[in-house]
Amino acid sequence: MAEKTTYHHGDLRQALITGAIALITEEDVSNLSLREVARRVGVSHTAPYRHFQDKEALLAAVAEEGFMGLTEAMQRGIQQAPDDPLKRLEATGVAYVQFAIAHSSHYRVMFGRYTGEESLHPERAQAGGQAFQVLLDVIVAAQKAGAVRPDDEMQLAWVAWSTVHGLAMLLLDGRLPITQPHEIEALSAFVTRTLVEGLAI
Repeated sequence: MAEKTTYHHGDLRQALITGAIALITEEDVSNLSLREVARRVGVSHTAPYRHFQDKEALLAAVAEEGFMGLTEAMQRGIQQAPDDPLKRLEATGVAYVQFAIAHSSHYRVMFGRYTGEESLHPERAQAGGQAFQVLLDVIVAAQKAGAVRPDDEMQLAWVAWSTVHGLAMLLLDGRLPITQPHEIEALSAFVTRTLVEGLAI
């Protein structure tokens, strides 16, 4: 029987990633299987192995795609912010939280314990490093402008990341009583502005 194809020719890898994200949105990521993703995409149960050795490899690709999207979101936020080092730092935090809410399935995989050792998936590790570098670069630029305290830039970046990541997870887990996009944006702006005020000189 001919294999049913619901993806464009030559784009099976991306179709499998998209199928995995759709399944994660519907149920817990721990229940994901390559067989079920193949069924969702409309290919044989062996087809995913052309691109992914196992489920962890597929989830690593989902995480890599997520980190790339997060990097782009933060960069857009910076570009749209006023030419002010503190406003740019605030913009990265708002963009971070908004990305997490808009791409919750990606986000849970990006920071979940589902994708195995980093050494086995260097592309995912590199994409994660690039996302963190955006934040680090904004902090360093603010320090050079004399707007942020001259402490260790890595520790300051960890403080900033911890803050926005914590907010994102509280929102994703429904631990805060807000759900509307404008409420989330307002809270994200307030939290990141409070954070930036604490880092400022």
